[in-house]
Parts: sequence; C-alpha cells; structure tokens
Amino acid sequence: MLGDFRFAGGVAIRSRDTDQMHELSDLVMMSSDRFIAVGDAGARLDARLLFDAGGRLTGVTNALLTPISGLDGQPVRGDDRDAEGLALLSNGDLLVSFEGNHRVWRYPKAGDRALPAPWPHASFPINAGMEAITEYPDAGDDAYLVGAEGTGETWSCRVSAGCVKDRTVDKPIEFGLVAMTDLPGGLVAYLLRAYDPIQLSRITLKIMRGGTVVSRMDLAPPLTVDNFEGLASWPGSDGRRRFYLISDDNDRSSQRTLLFAFDWQMPTGNK
Repeated sequence: MLGDFRFAGGVAIRSRDTDQMHELSDLVMMSSDRFIAVGDAGARLDARLLFDAGGRLTGVTNALLTPISGLDGQPVRGDDRDAEGLALLSNGDLLVSFEGNHRVWRYPKAGDRALPAPWPHASFPINAGMEAITEYPDAGDDAYLVGAEGTGETWSCRVSAGCVKDRTVDKPIEFGLVAMTDLPGGLVAYLLRAYDPIQLSRITLKIMRGGTVVSRMDLAPPLTVDNFEGLASWPGSDGRRRFYLISDDNDRSSQRTLLFAFDWQMPTGNK
C-alpha cells in the first residue's frame, strides 16, 4: 500500500516488430481493457490490457502503432510531432495537446483528420508547455482542462468557445505538472514529476477537490519509478478506481516504457 493506493500490477511495453515503440506521453482508457496513448514522435498506440484472475495488470496485447495525422490528414512531421497530452470527450472526440509548436487539436470520432481546438495562448517554453489535458464535463460536454508543466497553471476550455484561466496547481518548484484526469464528484487527479541526477525520478499523484488534497501517492527510489508523465483512470468495483501511469522512455536504453496500475479507494472522511 502507498497511502490510499494499492499497486495492481505493471508491465514494461516492448515490441519485436518495430523500433518506434518509444516516448509515450499520455493515455486515455476507452474501456476497462482498452487504451490509446500518444507520444513525442507523433505516434498513436491502440492496445488492449491483459489481467490475471485477480484483476492485476499482466500484459499488453493487440497493439497497433500508427502516426498521428495533421490538419491535412497526413502524418505529422518535424516540430509538429511532440504530442504530450490526450483527453477523451463524452462524444468520443479525442483532444491532443502538443509542445514545441504549441497547440491543441481535436480528432472527431468519425474520422482521423485533425481540427484546431481552442488553447490558452500563454507564453510556454518550448519543452514545458501543455503537458496536461483532461475532459471536464462539469463545465460542459465539450469542455476540457489544459495544464502548463512549468507553472502548474490550468485553463478551462470549450470546443465551442475558448479558454479562461482556472486554478493553479500547488506544487514544489522542482516538480512539473505532466498529466491530469477529471474524476466524478468534483475531483481532479494531478500527476507531478521531478528529476535530478542525485535524487533521480520522483512522482507525486494528488487527488484534489478544489484546493484540498483528498489523497496522495509518492513514488521515488528505491521504489521502481521512471519518467511517468501519462495518467488515466477507470471505475472499478466497490467504489474503487483504477489509475494507470505510463512512462516516457525518451528513446533511451537506460529508461523503459512502463505501464503501472494502482487501485484507489477514497478515504471515508472525504466522501
């Protein structure tokens, strides 16, 4: 146990069929056993999860790796490739936030050609931009939150309107906001990441209601931890919720693409 979280299995994602299975930055759950992930090299991964008899994550199968398409329907290239955040709207449309050439694109459920979506026209560093994005149905069916890695600032956006400043996530200066996911009951889960050569990778997952921390999980050595920067969740049984964390291996042999599962039960006093 890690606070209110219980480890529920994990895998290192590898492929014998391609050398492009790298740098995955975020994911969304399409069902209890199917997910989509996107990554820095402009790739999209569709795959299915495998579980043991106790429901613990044991593998990934039926994986399909394809290029992310651009506004012209062709694969994104060059500075347009760096996909960092992924969100699923209630109508089935996908939203992808990008760094480098900062923007948000929408991918309608019926079709694979991107459409521009509103995004906060703030001053983002090249490699510390809109790492975090999540659907935000409390503000409308087409609403979503966008978060800045460096500052922890967030904006509430709508496909049919634009973006307005929202909350700022409280975080230590050495941590960046790398992912977030909306939860029922006015909760939002935030994934924070830090790295330095001495302390190595550290991860904090905070579940918050407004400015109040409901639950928290910290991962740091000697626990197994890597460059986790993707976060998704799915409702489980008995009021539990399963969180999935995916790591970006930066296309380095010293790092891995890890997918970990954690089951969370809300503390009784916070319901």
